[in-house]
This record gives sequence, C-alpha cells and structure tokens, in this order.
Amino acid sequence: MGERRDLVLADVRHLKWRSLDGVERVLMVLCGVCLFGFTSSTLLDVGARLAGHPLLWPQEVTSTFFIYGVFIGASVATRRNDHLYLSAITEAMRGRTRSFFELFNRCVVLGVGICLMIFGVQNFFTGFGSFRMPSMLPIAYLYAPIPVCGALITLFSLEQIVNGLRHGFGETAITSEKAVREAA
Repeated sequence: MGERRDLVLADVRHLKWRSLDGVERVLMVLCGVCLFGFTSSTLLDVGARLAGHPLLWPQEVTSTFFIYGVFIGASVATRRNDHLYLSAITEAMRGRTRSFFELFNRCVVLGVGICLMIFGVQNFFTGFGSFRMPSMLPIAYLYAPIPVCGALITLFSLEQIVNGLRHGFGETAITSEKAVREAA
C-alpha cells in the first residue's frame, strides 16, 4: 500500500493533539460505514417496493444509519473545522482581533457540545419509554449518538482552544514543524 497519509493538514497541525488522530481516523471510517449502510438500505427498500414486496425494516435501518452518520460526522467535522465554524470572517482578521474571534467561535462550539451532552443524556433515558416499529427496540438507541457527539465536540473544541492559546490560532501560529515536535 504505500505511505499512510496524515488526516490533519500541516497548516492546522498546531491546533491538534496527535493522540486524537486515531479517534479522528476511526470516526471517518464510521462515517463511511454509515453512508454505505444508509445507501444500501435505501436501495434495498426501493428495490423491494419496485418488485412488489415492500419491507418494513429497511426504513428503520436507513433512519438509524442516517442519524448515527449525522452525529458522527458532526463530531469529526468539528475536529477538522469543517462544521459549526465561521472561518471566512476570522480569516480576514489579524492580530488580537482574530485571536479573540477564533477563541469566541470555539467557545460557542464548546457550548454546543456541552448542551448536546447534557440534553442528549436526558433524551437517551427518556427514550426507553418509546419503541420503534417493527423492531420494538427502545427509541433510546437512536438518541445514543447525541451525548457521544457532544462529548467528542467538547473534547475537540477544548483541544483547539488549548492549542490555540498556546500556539496561536491563525497567521500568528507557530510553524507546523515546531508544533509537531512539541506535540510528540
């Protein structure tokens, strides 16, 4: 196979801990599994309907893959600054103003992560009183990825806040090579 490429871009390495790279890699794989499962179960559902033998369970499987994929994807996108982040505004800024807004943006995302954890746990426990059809599984299994997503978003936001305060967020950031040496 060749060399293994790093998922983290060199220009943002100073904001990342190498110890979380494996978590990001696993989350990316899980996103792919969810996308494949969502697509496959949708195709099966459509094919069965066209064949005149509709099935009930593919709809439940499809919605499960979709929900898990959304929350796993939101987690990994937070680490990659591809989600819940207004980069166009802050990239136009310089100096302390940029640092303030970079920190502010990440603190807002951190708040979202904390809310997802708190209210996700509440939803999860409430979900044991309702059941999905036709499997009769408690709907709590659909709510399970919400607090996990919140915990990951919180972790990834803290990672970026701590490293941003230590090394700088944007154009004031230390060089990637120095960040890699310090992270190791």
